[in-house]
Formats: sequence, structure tokens, C-alpha cells
Amino acid sequence: MSNAPLMPKATAVWLVENTSLTFDQIAEFCKLHPLEVKGIADGEVASGIRGHDPITSGQLTREEIERGEKRPAHQLKLAVTKVRLPEAKRHRGPRYTPLSRRQDRPNAILWLVRNHPELKDAQIMRLAGTTKTTIAAIRDRTHWNSAALSPMDPVTLGLCSQIDLDFEVQRAAKDRPALVQDHSPTLIPAEETTQPDYYAPTSHEDVFGSSPKKVEEEEDDIDVESVFGKLKDLKIKE
Repeated sequence: MSNAPLMPKATAVWLVENTSLTFDQIAEFCKLHPLEVKGIADGEVASGIRGHDPITSGQLTREEIERGEKRPAHQLKLAVTKVRLPEAKRHRGPRYTPLSRRQDRPNAILWLVRNHPELKDAQIMRLAGTTKTTIAAIRDRTHWNSAALSPMDPVTLGLCSQIDLDFEVQRAAKDRPALVQDHSPTLIPAEETTQPDYYAPTSHEDVFGSSPKKVEEEEDDIDVESVFGKLKDLKIKE
């Protein structure tokens, strides 16, 4: 009950016995029916309940009671507590899995292992609420029911939410090492080799992307006179 004092019937017993408040005021404050408060005053209701002092417990001030006694139309208000309790920290323990869904956990683990191999065992344990031993048995196909398992989405089974699954997948993708780019030579595109003025390559290096200009430059670098000079020397020696 919202805005109701602790132990409302015991509080009503104390107010009936120690104040001159009306039954309607006590009933409104304690969230009871006026006839129930009248029964308390007559000894017909809550005869074995000991009265609880709302002033001592800090739920009601004496000034508020005096205002209510002077004005029958005044509605009593709970006193604002001065003690602030710290918020209870939510303990992140193992995810609870309903009994009706526990038989589906191996299928969910198999789905995660096949579709998201980048996930670590700790992440699968958080998503499916399982143990590391079970994950290892399903990976190695040594699970006792391995032959009958079929991969099933854990979100569809209700074992985890789509947000939790996406979060773990993104975290695993960040932890994955970046792929090394392959800078090895590649074949010349077909668009170039099918052109009419294409110069056919004459060496293994030309096949992987060297241009015909390079070949022409290499031919220009050859000294023609030195070649003919060597040929003349060979003929004279013969």
C-alpha cells in the first residue's frame, strides 16, 4: 500500500487509544475502512494487537496529530524520513534459467558455438547461463546428448535478450585481432587484357601488373653498338 504507515492496524490501535482523532482521519492515514477503525475502538477488531507508536518510529509528528485533533477535516500526512538508505547494489550473479527452458540450453550453446565462434566461454556462460564444462563438452561433441542436439537461437528460447547477444558479439569483435592486409601482386584485370592495343607480357613479373612501358624502357637501355661490337670480335676470333 502506497503512503501507508508500517503496521497499519497496530498504528490505528495506538491512535484510537492515545488521540482524539476521528475514525475517518485514522482510517485515511492507516488505509483502513472507517468501520474497521470503529471496530478497533469497540474492541471487536484487533483485540490481540499491541499498539504501535508512529511518533517513536518517525512516521508521524506530534504537531501533525495536534493539527488533526483541532480540525476534523485535516488529513494526516506521513513524516518525511531524514535517514536516507543507500540503494542496494544489484549483484550480477549467474543468470537464472526457468526449469522449462533448462533442457534447451545445450541447443542454445550449440547455436552460439556455430554462429559466433568468436565468443569466449565466459560470454557464452553469461548468455546461456551454463558452465564451462558443458560448453567444452558441446564443442568436443562429448556431450551425453550430442547426437540429438540441434542449434537454436537463445533469444528465441528466451535464455537471453537480443540486446545482450548483440553486446557480447560486438565486444568479441573488438577483441578479435585485425586481419593483415595482403599486399602480394595480383593478376591484371580483364578490362585491360581485352583491349586491342594491349601488350602481351613476356615475363612472370609482367603478368602481375607491370606495364608495357617498363618493357620498352628496358629495351631502350640496351646499347646496340656494344652488341654488334661483340659479334664482330667473335667472328674475327673464329
